Amino acid sequence: MDAAPVQRGLILFAHGARDAAWAAPFEAVAALVRQRQPAWQVRLAFLELMRPSLGEAAAALVHGGCTQVTVRPMFLGTGGHVRRDLPPMLDELRRAHPGVGFALHVAIGEEPAVHAAMAEAMAGAIAEATAGAMAGAMAPAALHQPAAAGARVPAATVPAARPKEPR
Repeated sequence: MDAAPVQRGLILFAHGARDAAWAAPFEAVAALVRQRQPAWQVRLAFLELMRPSLGEAAAALVHGGCTQVTVRPMFLGTGGHVRRDLPPMLDELRRAHPGVGFALHVAIGEEPAVHAAMAEAMAGAIAEATAGAMAGAMAPAALHQPAAAGARVPAATVPAARPKEPR
């Protein structure tokens, strides 16, 4: 008797934010992964402030038949959340779903391909600034609208850092 095929799931695990628009880039990545890996079930999950939580996303994948789940932290580096917070959360998932394998990947920002993509984006921004593209910069109100996939946001649209006010 043949074994049932392994159903694979992927959880893109991000921090979360109060502003729902913050999740747009992660949703875009999830959509691209779904297009490129249609045999995989892909879910977003958030550490805090947004839903679904890691546990909720994992439960949805298990309910969908996944027996192998990969968790990919969508963080630029392996800081405290990835190093300290995430491993116990995965242990909890393993206890809650004993028949499912959960694997933790390195943070997405640790990937050389991500470094290369970021450097390429910076090179494009530098070229635009050098060519005088700043004249067509967006108004600050446009910052609240997510950019279309692949669209460049002119450097002048990034607000300058404000000094913190004393408490």
